[in-house]
Amino acid sequence: MPRFSGEYDCKIDAKGRFRLPAALLKQLEETGKDLVVNRGIEKCLVLYTKADWDAQVAELEKLNQYVEKNRRFIRFFMRGSTEMSPDTADRLLIPKRLQEYANIDKEIILFAYMNKIEIWAKEAYDNMLGDEPEDFSSLAEDVMGGINE
Repeated sequence: MPRFSGEYDCKIDAKGRFRLPAALLKQLEETGKDLVVNRGIEKCLVLYTKADWDAQVAELEKLNQYVEKNRRFIRFFMRGSTEMSPDTADRLLIPKRLQEYANIDKEIILFAYMNKIEIWAKEAYDNMLGDEPEDFSSLAEDVMGGINE
């Protein structure tokens, strides 16, 4: 599983394309450049390597599709998923519907962590980070305090 890291400012051109930053391209060299973009759970998009996307889909296939809640989750999770690869200029084209979903216009932030790269409209990203908890130390303890491996 790839381990991405970094935060990158990018611009979207009139056709909905953005250039992948060199540092991120270097990280993608290890995994291959076949990617899948999808709607995020929050109002962002998420880029996965094709291998990680296939692993996500394999997990979804384990759900009982006769259960309505499972079907609904699968539909909402999968909607908009699009396979893509960078063009010869290392640009990715974000489909129009996905741009609309994430309110992407001209400026985006790529937030790369663990096995995914989130694509945020710059304003939405700044707003999300503006909600930083007053006591991050307390949140860290709540979330990570029980992990002892």
